[in-house]
Amino acid sequence: MKPKQLFVERINDLLGSESRIFFDYINKPLLKTIRVNNLKISKKNLIKKLKRKGWKIEETGYDEGLIIKSKLFPGELGKALEHRLGYYYVQELASMMPPLVLQPKQDEIILDLCAAPGSKTTQMAMLMKNKGTIIANDVRIDRLKALVSNLERCGVMNTLVTRMNGIVLCKKLTKAKFFFDKILVDAPCSGEGTIRNDQTILRSWNINMIKGLAALQKKLILSAVECLKPQGTLVYSTCTLTPEENEMVIDFIIKNSNIEIEKVEIPLKTRPGIIEWQGKTFNKEIKKCLRIWPQDNNTEGFFIAKLKKIK
Repeated sequence: MKPKQLFVERINDLLGSESRIFFDYINKPLLKTIRVNNLKISKKNLIKKLKRKGWKIEETGYDEGLIIKSKLFPGELGKALEHRLGYYYVQELASMMPPLVLQPKQDEIILDLCAAPGSKTTQMAMLMKNKGTIIANDVRIDRLKALVSNLERCGVMNTLVTRMNGIVLCKKLTKAKFFFDKILVDAPCSGEGTIRNDQTILRSWNINMIKGLAALQKKLILSAVECLKPQGTLVYSTCTLTPEENEMVIDFIIKNSNIEIEKVEIPLKTRPGIIEWQGKTFNKEIKKCLRIWPQDNNTEGFFIAKLKKIK
């Protein structure tokens, strides 16, 4: 599919002469990656099982992330017995990074505000060794069914599932003086970073959609900060590349709440957040945010910001 001209122009503005490499990459097949679910099996034992099936495995910079190098039949990765038993989760490598940045601990109470279908929820439960508490929320019933199914399949036992508008939920919890140690806002977005996996995204892509999503994202993150404990951590992430949904959202929350941005490192190549876009300048601290570009790691695109509530 030929990318829309405005999309091309915006990527050119972001990447300059490097945009040609970006467009080459979004037309390449995405690597088949899985995340070991060590609630049920060790990485060593899973690799043994998969190699017995004749699968070729390659490790990544993240301990629990694996690349399946073998050519598989369509749907084989999801239909495999090891997947149905919850030994692994089919998850793109860049998507595994936000929970690593959040670093949920065993004694903490965590809110996953936009949780379905559960890739990051199940990963956080794994990092917490099924201890502590996660509230996994989503507004859509069809997506909640997938979330519940994945939690059960992966053996997650420390998670409560709620169905509510995320903004309303945060307001109710704040009013009830129920506050969280850490919050993940993996926000609904335009999905530019996932075009490699779904080229149809370009059909619905338009600037008005981006503006509408950005308005929703600002409301979500602002309400989430309200129900975060002082000194608590919030990770905001999207699988898109638009500054309106990324840096501009973080610039908004800096101006409208008592938070600061923390610098983080992840086991992937990243670039700093941008601080200027189409004549607008942002807080210089936004450079601490992370941009993951498809051409840098042969992955999807992602944006991650780690925020700390200072009051």
